[in-house]
Amino acid sequence: MTTGLERAENQVEAQSASLQKPLRLWDIVLTQIVFVVGSSWVGTAAKLGRAHLFFWLVAIALFYIPQAAVVIYLNRRMPLEGGLYQWAKFGFNQFAGFIVAWNLWLLSITVLALGGMFITTNISYALGDSAAWMRESKWCIALVSLLLVGGLFGTGLRGLGLGKWLHNLGGVVMFAAYGALIALPFISLARGELKEYHPLAMAAPTMSIFYCLNITSKLAVGGLSGFEYVAILAGECNAPARNIGRSVLIASPIIALMFILGTSSVLAFIGDNPIDLIGPVPQTLRLGLHSFRIAGAIASAAILMMTLRSISSMSIHFTGSSRLPMVAGWDALLPAWFSRLHPRYKTPINSLLFVGAVTLVIALASQIGAGVQEAFQLVDNAANVFYGLVYIIMFAIPLIGAASIRTAAPLWLRIAAFGGLSVCLLAIFFTVYPIIDVPSPLAFAIKIIAVTLIANAIGVMIFVFGERRRRANR
Repeated sequence: MTTGLERAENQVEAQSASLQKPLRLWDIVLTQIVFVVGSSWVGTAAKLGRAHLFFWLVAIALFYIPQAAVVIYLNRRMPLEGGLYQWAKFGFNQFAGFIVAWNLWLLSITVLALGGMFITTNISYALGDSAAWMRESKWCIALVSLLLVGGLFGTGLRGLGLGKWLHNLGGVVMFAAYGALIALPFISLARGELKEYHPLAMAAPTMSIFYCLNITSKLAVGGLSGFEYVAILAGECNAPARNIGRSVLIASPIIALMFILGTSSVLAFIGDNPIDLIGPVPQTLRLGLHSFRIAGAIASAAILMMTLRSISSMSIHFTGSSRLPMVAGWDALLPAWFSRLHPRYKTPINSLLFVGAVTLVIALASQIGAGVQEAFQLVDNAANVFYGLVYIIMFAIPLIGAASIRTAAPLWLRIAAFGGLSVCLLAIFFTVYPIIDVPSPLAFAIKIIAVTLIANAIGVMIFVFGERRRRANR
């Protein structure tokens, strides 16, 4: 006998039937790698010195492995387009699903709006001192933002049949950049430029417990997060129940090694010197290859490779943030306009237009004046809270979600989910109450809380209006 939950899931699968399904296993694996692995976190972790391995291992044990396990379990149970939106909807209720999607959408929009500034900065560094003016020019940043959003829209309109090649290229580029980074100390050791190198050496942290908890939560929710995002595209994957879980199993150890060994390489060459947190990989390559004539060219190439990876990651954000309004439109929480598919490419054309327009407006507005820039920086800081809230609900599903989902979860998975949820709470706390120097910690905390509450209040209002419209349609 078919249950109500199964009938609802079957309805979502029927709505996904018209979508193209170009993503195969290795496409998903490369997408996981390019989305999760960033370049800045190896620099952040290297500032911890030899204690970095301790913090990586704690973050992996308390958050990374629980995240992977819960994503595999929920995706196997509900391999549906919309991913975490559907998991929260069926695990709790429609409201929880919408709020998860709303916070995840806000996170992606913030990342996309920052894209033009980030790419302009990278290109200026790659071109050298003569291009330093680019990162200070608002018109240049605005132009790059316009070209970026236009390119992402064009790729998104064509669908993942084209987009997956951009994502795959980003994954290959990350492999190449991190491969060079990881191999560099061994090359320098063989050439006698390094006296010794112990990539897995570990030292106990000398910081306070409070500081250790802060760093662990930052590395976890900031650096090691993202496996759940690809599941948004489950309806466009080949055999999603099997392949998304397998992609997590394949990618997770690779990603962990890239982070740990990459941090060791940065530490080997930079040591106690100041670390460029924007570009630690190019900085390390430049230092490690200083005896080669082409050191500068290689560093510039590495910056361009990191830029290509960033564009690939933004393409994933753009794609996912267009699917969330589409599936909300399926449930009539948003107008059906958002769910309209392109007749040829079967992509949500109106949702893509909406995401592109909102991203471009925010990106351009952030360049207008200091007041707008300050507001945007507040939203950017609050984005960590948005992501933390998303993960809290995800980890809560096997703990206190619907009985049919909760009772099927093994005890070890529930214990792991509790650990992941605890780390998320810590990450939110340390975002609201930073241990870094700010003029007024209380004022900073009030601003972050206010931005988070206002943003989610807007989401609640949208949900209420959508629920009324849905009931009226009934």
